[in-house]
Amino acid sequence: MCGIAGWIDNNRNLMDEGGVIRKMTDTLVRRGPDAEGIYLKENVCLMHRRLIVIDPENGAQPMTIEKGGASYTIVYNGELYNTEELRDELLAFGHRFRGHSDTEVLLTAFVHWGEACIERLNGIYAFGVWNDASRTLFLARDRMGVKPLFFYSYPDGLIFGSEIKTLLANPLVRPVVDNDGLKEIFLLGPGRTGGNGLIRGVRELKPAEFLVYERKTGVKVRRYWRLKACEHTDDVGTTVEKTRCLVTDAVRLSSQIPTRNISG
Repeated sequence: MCGIAGWIDNNRNLMDEGGVIRKMTDTLVRRGPDAEGIYLKENVCLMHRRLIVIDPENGAQPMTIEKGGASYTIVYNGELYNTEELRDELLAFGHRFRGHSDTEVLLTAFVHWGEACIERLNGIYAFGVWNDASRTLFLARDRMGVKPLFFYSYPDGLIFGSEIKTLLANPLVRPVVDNDGLKEIFLLGPGRTGGNGLIRGVRELKPAEFLVYERKTGVKVRRYWRLKACEHTDDVGTTVEKTRCLVTDAVRLSSQIPTRNISG
């Protein structure tokens, strides 16, 4: 488990907002107790708290790749189960890797395929990529919504984070619960409606959604996947064989995922 956050403001010098950035990052310490990283330029800040599992040095975040005159920087929380398959495919396209983290594979996949990369991902994730050339931010959440991601948009920019309290650490997000928020708390709590962040103006990126933010067009949210209900027409033998293949593949993929040595 890691924690991510970001702040884009088109009319504010974030180099002068060190205190706010520190407060936002500190809210994510329990999600990532091992390391932290901050990408900071005049109008953009990406924050990461890391729980180190593999490749401590080459998997550090925020991670940046320069390609074709553009600079891409990622903050990522998750696990990719098909990391090696994606790596092999990207190697065939001529890409090279410094380490063996899934972060680098994911960022390279975005550099190569752009938004379409999420159609190739098998895993649980919430991540953001900043394109410094086009001045755009891309956010995405996994199909089942295992990894959390919240955001707050306002006329001058966007704030996002793994937790609501990360957004509340920024004074631009006021801790106001309106009537809709009260209904969520008293009628559904501790659950809530998907997409609702309880605090006025705070939204949750829903499972299988991605968000694109740019200065001129603001925030655009789209859904990239839906679970489809289909009539089951296979006979018993075919059903057994397909189930066997799915379980076998799941075991194969899970065996490739490194586990953290808690006692170490």
